[in-house]
Amino acid sequence: MHRQLFKLIFLITVLFFTSLQANCEEIEVGASQTKEYIPLLKGKRVALLSNHTGMVGNEHTLDIMLKHGIKVTTIFSPEHGFRGNADAGEHVSSGVDSKTGIPIASLYDGKNRRPSEKVMGQFDILVVDIQDVGLRFYTYYVTMVDLINAANEYGKSVMVLDRPNPNGMYVDGPILDMKYKSGVGGLPIPVVHGLTMGEIATMANGEGWYKDGKNAELTVIKCKNYTHSMRYVLPVAPSPNLPNMHSIYLYPSTCYFEATPVSLGRGTDKPFQVYGHPNMIGYNYSFTPRSISGAKNPPQLDKTCYGVDLSNLSDDEIIAKGINLDYVIDAYRNLNLGDHFFRPFFELLIGNGSIRKMIKEGKSADEIKATWKSDVDKFIEHRRPYLLYAE
Repeated sequence: MHRQLFKLIFLITVLFFTSLQANCEEIEVGASQTKEYIPLLKGKRVALLSNHTGMVGNEHTLDIMLKHGIKVTTIFSPEHGFRGNADAGEHVSSGVDSKTGIPIASLYDGKNRRPSEKVMGQFDILVVDIQDVGLRFYTYYVTMVDLINAANEYGKSVMVLDRPNPNGMYVDGPILDMKYKSGVGGLPIPVVHGLTMGEIATMANGEGWYKDGKNAELTVIKCKNYTHSMRYVLPVAPSPNLPNMHSIYLYPSTCYFEATPVSLGRGTDKPFQVYGHPNMIGYNYSFTPRSISGAKNPPQLDKTCYGVDLSNLSDDEIIAKGINLDYVIDAYRNLNLGDHFFRPFFELLIGNGSIRKMIKEGKSADEIKATWKSDVDKFIEHRRPYLLYAE
């Protein structure tokens, strides 16, 4: 009897995970819906905001457009560059795509993130195809919003080829206080907002979030067979220091170390999966950041850091917890640096001026999380009319 029950449970488990895998395999990104968007681009000059993540199988969206006779006149490249190999925050020069000869206008060259009038005059429609990771401080959506503002000013239409949000299963974190608006926070949304790029663009239209309240002439080519309850495994790493899903799932909780002296693993094989400092005590785990591609000058370069390895946590555990400030609180208390622990960048990342104060007062991670719960609940309702996919 027990043996038969075990076999039945095993069979159900196999069928369940097979079904989940099948659902994931059926997801089709917007860029694969060529019958929907190619006819809309015929006869128009196209500017493409994309990078190395703009892939459909083994083919880039740029190549798909060119194959269908679409006239692409400009490529806009975001942080990390069109090829996606530049460090975080590294200035990337404009240039020419070596494969196609199409000019690349960098939006991360350290001078001006706004395209020139000359560049804006070279296209009729802006097409966005880039893989975001669903966090308010990840810069790709900010770049999209800035470009849409420019498109609105110059009377250009916008098309978003949508992609799933790998952190789209939940919503968490304080809503951005707009006095902290920056390149790592452009809209009044929570840290983990649960929206796709197409949904962000749609919500910004509906809420009047674009400059001067202007609405974009917007078309979103939706993903097929996607819902927000699905976990979407990215086929391409979105940036050098988010090499796998484990880093992506921990990113909402460990990115705040960017605003402290603590290393979060840049320059190791576990970026955003570990944290440590040469002066942290009481830990057996250690790591040493090195200069590597995508992290040429990481914090605590060539110094042995003592701290915590989070890579053994299960994805289920990380996702269920959501934003977890226990890690930052642990390092803050261990190093005992007081006001020297946090830098002003912390408020830009967390988007709220009270979190630092609560940590210094000794509040627990759960107590701090409780302070933003009602805002999260309100945002979940607020965003509902703009969702393009089932929750």
